[in-house]
Amino acid sequence: MRFFIVDAFTESVFGGNPAGVVLLDQGCDFPDEAVMQKTAAELRYSETAFIKPAPDGGRLHLRYFTPASEVDFCGHATIASFTALLKAGFAEKNSSYPIHTLSGDLTIYTPGSILMEMPASKLIKRITETAEIEEIYRCLGIEREHVTANGRELLPILISTGFPDIILPVKNRETLAKIEPDFKHLSSLSEKHGAGGAHVFTIDAPEGVTACCRNFAPLYDIDEEAATGTASGGLTYYLHIHGLAPSGYDCLFLQGEAMGRPSKIITSLDVQGDAPVIKVGGEGAVLAEGEIFI
Repeated sequence: MRFFIVDAFTESVFGGNPAGVVLLDQGCDFPDEAVMQKTAAELRYSETAFIKPAPDGGRLHLRYFTPASEVDFCGHATIASFTALLKAGFAEKNSSYPIHTLSGDLTIYTPGSILMEMPASKLIKRITETAEIEEIYRCLGIEREHVTANGRELLPILISTGFPDIILPVKNRETLAKIEPDFKHLSSLSEKHGAGGAHVFTIDAPEGVTACCRNFAPLYDIDEEAATGTASGGLTYYLHIHGLAPSGYDCLFLQGEAMGRPSKIITSLDVQGDAPVIKVGGEGAVLAEGEIFI
């Protein structure tokens, strides 16, 4: 099996969010789950994607593993996968590719950057109880902040665009930089709410940037992530709900600065009927490639 190490959501290596990508040989099925899990643990990245090639240009099948477990979908590992496929000659620019994931069938676009059509946006739960809100902020090592926009308070909401996250606002970049989570507490809190983790953002951002973000998912052995595609989709939906991202709006999110791995994540939102269609994307850079002998 051929493998790649790819930095996603960056134009150059050593930025963005690194992921493992394993490309199965044509005609081969996925290895046993235990083998894929051990491979992901051996590579030690927050996610490793396994790609099963499709015969005759059909739908690619992708599966995603953290060092701890399989997950339904991973945004940055999908960007990494198509960066690797483009380098290996299995994908081309200015094309579209249908893929199958545990989150459903999606389409990837390669107009220049790589854009992912995200799974359907789901508002799972609004977190409104004062004690629950304060507990979330407290386990991040900060006091609760009352953040407002368009005359209403922004409260934490559990949202999924392929992976559920608690989308949580803070007032400014200073507060964002101060976050020092109690990871054990955040893990149990994530489990309690049915979330993968917490995606914290502030709209106090540089000119031309929609929001600055940090993402924490210790429940999946990811203390902090430098770029999170699914959570960026969730944040886009959150902003849409609050009138901050109307249909046709493009977002630019900065993430990873606290880790020394700056990332740029672009999103687009198009409301078709009652459901917004969200795409998330960016660039990718291949750091290494080789063979896995299993």
